[in-house]
Amino acid sequence: MLFSFYYTEKIALLMRQKDPIYETIEDVVSTSNTKFVNAIIDDRTIIPGINGLAVNVEKSFQKMKSFGAFNKYYLIFDQVKPEISLEDNKDKMITKGNPKKRSIAFIIEENDSLKEYLTKENINASILITNDTFKRDSSLEQINADYKNYKETEGLLDSIKQNKNICIVNNYNEDLCRKNQKYLIKPSLELNTYNVASIKNKLESGSIIYIKKDAKVDDFKLLVQQAKYKGLAITSLSELIIEDNIG
Repeated sequence: MLFSFYYTEKIALLMRQKDPIYETIEDVVSTSNTKFVNAIIDDRTIIPGINGLAVNVEKSFQKMKSFGAFNKYYLIFDQVKPEISLEDNKDKMITKGNPKKRSIAFIIEENDSLKEYLTKENINASILITNDTFKRDSSLEQINADYKNYKETEGLLDSIKQNKNICIVNNYNEDLCRKNQKYLIKPSLELNTYNVASIKNKLESGSIIYIKKDAKVDDFKLLVQQAKYKGLAITSLSELIIEDNIG
């Protein structure tokens, strides 16, 4: 009985492999796959890598077979983890996103004027929140910065399935963040009330910019304009550091 089952499976596989759709999928595998990008480690810091993409021939065939024709837009890919990955080095401090993503991320302290501008212009950003400032309907990615009520705030983020396990490291919270196995972030740039000119000139792909509470909205607007001028997308912090390849 086992032999019969095995033999039937082998015959089915051979039949699939002779199908024109299956053959075409196999022909395009080498040109469709994307090689992973390794994370870059420098002592205690890390720049995350990017997963590779590998065509899943069987799943792609099953999907296209239902349409009766090959179509490259229906190829299904599997993520391929880098050999050097952030996931194996979470003890390292993330200072930038991978520059190949052509993106930047803003981390903001509580600032009503800035939040209003971000919401109005539909600009991505990640905001530091406490137990008291947590919002269930926030349009911004929320990051736990309440180290007195850490567990309670974690629970709030978990309750809306928006806990990205990110920690913005400072002089007081590093041990707590490491204990809870968070992604450790040390922003590469910081905008305050007087340094917009220098920050604007340093803006580059992968930049993580910390926006102080006293930063001016007009100065922030200049950074947004500079990002657009350089062709950089503005994304949430979690999207900037994640190694998933969205293709």
